[in-house]
Amino acid sequence: MRKLTLIAALCILFLMPTFAHAQEFDAAIGFGTLTAPSGSVALANGENVTERGGLYPGFSADFIIKHRLGVSGNVAWRASRNLYAGVLPYRPIFYDFNGIYAPKLGTRATAEMMAGIGAESLRFYTPQFQCSAFSCTNYVSSNHFMGHIGGGLRLYVWGHMFVRPEAHLYLIHNNSEFPSSQATRFGLSIGYTFAPGF
Repeated sequence: MRKLTLIAALCILFLMPTFAHAQEFDAAIGFGTLTAPSGSVALANGENVTERGGLYPGFSADFIIKHRLGVSGNVAWRASRNLYAGVLPYRPIFYDFNGIYAPKLGTRATAEMMAGIGAESLRFYTPQFQCSAFSCTNYVSSNHFMGHIGGGLRLYVWGHMFVRPEAHLYLIHNNSEFPSSQATRFGLSIGYTFAPGF
């Protein structure tokens, strides 16, 4: 999680010039679950595997710059470890960076449509720690490039505070650990809009 925090901090730092000209900044925290096909892959024990299920907390932020267009980023991870083929503990983490279009649907609602790229990081946990010069970890990562398409509906319930039902489709390249290259996350986020003259 330290690496994800560092990545998020660096992205915010590099986007600081964008903040000054942004018409709107939105940040949210949410929870959801993942659906994905199940099936078999080339495993010695013949077990079926799937990425589906579990609670996925997540963070998101976007900057609407001009004409309701902007940039956004999301990160979501499985809160608890799952068992891969009933044996090996693992946790998927999804993060993506997108272009976003957020048209207003009246005074109390805004749609969100986004598309972009990102990665899936599968962390397979081992009983041993592996140490480098900077840290020690007890997992091995398998990282996959992915495409992302998502959308949501911001419903303003009190001032600048909103709830957002949302859906995200992940198109995962070379996802050889699982029987499908697609996964879909559904969730609900609570957030806040920082905007002058909102």
